[in-house]
Amino acid sequence: MPDEAKLARTIATAILGIDTVWGGDVMSPSGTGRYIADSWFSDEPLPDAYTHPAAARVRETGGVAAPSPDPAAIDAYLAAVDVPAAIDEVTAQGRALGGLRGAFVAGQGESLRVMWELVEELRGRGPKVPYERCVVASTGKPPERSRPDEKRKLLADLLRVPAEPQRLLAAVDAWRGERLVPRKALKLLADGFIAQLEEGTRRHVVPYLPASLHAVPRANVEFVLIENAWFSGSMNYLGRARDPDGSPRYEATYEINAALEISIPELVDLVSHEVVPGHVTNFALAQALYVQGKLGFEGTVLTMNTRGAALSEGLANNAILMAFGVKEVAELPDPDLQIGTLLALLQDDAKNQASWLTWEEGRPQDEVARVLRGEYLVSEERAGKLSGGWGRHPLNGRMYLPCYRAGTEKVAELRRRHPPEKVIPALYQVFGLVDVVTIDRVL
Repeated sequence: MPDEAKLARTIATAILGIDTVWGGDVMSPSGTGRYIADSWFSDEPLPDAYTHPAAARVRETGGVAAPSPDPAAIDAYLAAVDVPAAIDEVTAQGRALGGLRGAFVAGQGESLRVMWELVEELRGRGPKVPYERCVVASTGKPPERSRPDEKRKLLADLLRVPAEPQRLLAAVDAWRGERLVPRKALKLLADGFIAQLEEGTRRHVVPYLPASLHAVPRANVEFVLIENAWFSGSMNYLGRARDPDGSPRYEATYEINAALEISIPELVDLVSHEVVPGHVTNFALAQALYVQGKLGFEGTVLTMNTRGAALSEGLANNAILMAFGVKEVAELPDPDLQIGTLLALLQDDAKNQASWLTWEEGRPQDEVARVLRGEYLVSEERAGKLSGGWGRHPLNGRMYLPCYRAGTEKVAELRRRHPPEKVIPALYQVFGLVDVVTIDRVL
C-alpha cells in the first residue's frame, strides 16, 4: 500500500510549485488568478510550495511568463522549494504504484516535467522544448493540423449556402448576428439553460452513475461578467464551502468575458460545457468520489496542460450530446442547436490550429488570425485572442490549446464504441481516476 500522506505531499508540492513559478494562485476565486492548479477542494493543508514567503512575490509579479518577470524572486523561491525534484518524485511514485492509479500519476508527472522544461527555456537555462514533446505530454499523441472540412460542409448544408469560404463566413456572421446574446440578459438565459440541461442530464447521464452520486449537486454555479479577459470564460470550481455536517456544497463560479460575441445556440453549448453535464458536474462528482474514499488526493487538484485536462475538455465538449442522449451533432433536435454546436466544435479545432500554425509552422499572428476567422468561422474577438494571448503564450499555446480537440475526438470515439453504462461511469472517474490515455484501461 502506498504511503498516502507522502504521496499527497509530493503531488501537492509538484503541482503548486510549478503553478507558482508560472504565476498561478490556486486559492484565487477568479480565473484571472488561477493557472495550472485549477482546484483545491480537499481540506488538506496547503504545502510549503504555496505558503512559503517567497511564493507570494512570485505570484504577485506573474511568474516566468509575465511581461516583466522578477528573476530574483523566482530564484529565491526555487532555492526554497525544489520543484523539479518534487516533479521527478511524482513520476517515480507513480511508476512504483503501478496499475491504473500509478499510470495516471506517472503521466501527470511527465506533463509537469515538460512544464518545468518550459520554465528553464524561458529563463535561458535550458534548450528550446520541441513542440511535439509539449503536445505529447498534454494529449498523449503527436501534434497534427485540425481538419475542419466535414464540419464546414455540415454547416453549409444547414445554412443552405455553398461551402465556399467567403459565402459560408458571411452566412455564419449573419446567423450569429441575428441570435446574439443580449449582454444584460446573459445570466437569465444561462440559468434557464442550466435547468434544461440539468433535466437532460438527469434523464440521460445520471441513470448510468452509482446511486451514491445521484444526489450530488451537479450545477451549483454562479455566473459573473468580467471585463478585458484574455479568455472567453473561466469555470472556477471552488468546492470549499461546507454544510454544518461537514459535507461539501460543490460550489463553483463561471466568469464570462463581457466582450464575448456569442449566439444563443452557442451559449447553450457553452453552458453544457462549463456547467452540466460538463466541468461543474465532472468536478463535483470527483469531489464526491474523494469524500467517499474512492479517489486519492491526486483527484482533488485538477491540473491544466495535462492528459487529465485533455479528457476533461473532451467530456465537456461532448456534454451537449450527452445531455440530449445522442452521439452525433445531426441527432440534436433543433437545427439552430446543431449549428451552434458545430461552431463551438470548430472553435476548438481553431484552438488546435492556432497552436500548430504558431509553434509548428512559425506563422505570424495576423496570418493565424485570418486562418481562424476564414476557415474556422470564429468571431473577430475569438480570432484575435486565440492567435494572440492564447496561441502565442509559451505554455498555453504549446500544451493547452491542443488538449481541446484531442480530448473531444477521444471522447466522441469512446461514446460511439461503448454503451453508456460503460463509458459514462468511466468518463466521470467512477472506475478510477483516468486521463485521455489511461481511460482505455477501464474500457
